[in-house]
Amino acid sequence: MRPPTRPGRVIRGGQSCDHSRMLTQPCITRASRLAVFTFLALLASARPASADLTAFLGVTPTPESRTVRGVAGGLGLIIVAFEFEYATTSEDEIEALPGLRTWSGNALVQTPIEIAGVQLYGTAGLGAYREQLADARETSTAVNLGGGAKIRVLGPLRLRVDYRVFRLNGTPLHETYHRFYAGANLTF
Repeated sequence: MRPPTRPGRVIRGGQSCDHSRMLTQPCITRASRLAVFTFLALLASARPASADLTAFLGVTPTPESRTVRGVAGGLGLIIVAFEFEYATTSEDEIEALPGLRTWSGNALVQTPIEIAGVQLYGTAGLGAYREQLADARETSTAVNLGGGAKIRVLGPLRLRVDYRVFRLNGTPLHETYHRFYAGANLTF
């Protein structure tokens, strides 16, 4: 048989709780204690975010093979990371090959741990570009999709290899660019 309750009192786990005095005498239920314990356990075991910088050199075969160079900087959580990237390919007026500059913000989905020193990732991004050949210029938005790997070399130094496909909006001379690169990646 349950003990009688007064208005404003609730029986929880055999203990009474007076909700009318919540500010001075809070009720702590079993579920509340479990929620606080779970939150503190997750907080204590959380892996800190990591950041990295990459300087890269690569090649774009669009429309003919040329050098591309750039930098990227990012912040990563366990599986998801975000980065900003800038890359440039020089113009060649003699061969009528346009120069291309891209700026993009990318989201990466990556393996949570390195496997044999390798962390794989897939990426998608949105940004802007400027394609230029002589006096002709086009500046608009671009999307990119790709993937790659970060390979541990020594300590915080990793080799990063990457492949991306860029789709240029607007009226560029070439709507789709492919890019392959390798770079030095420093994680901290």
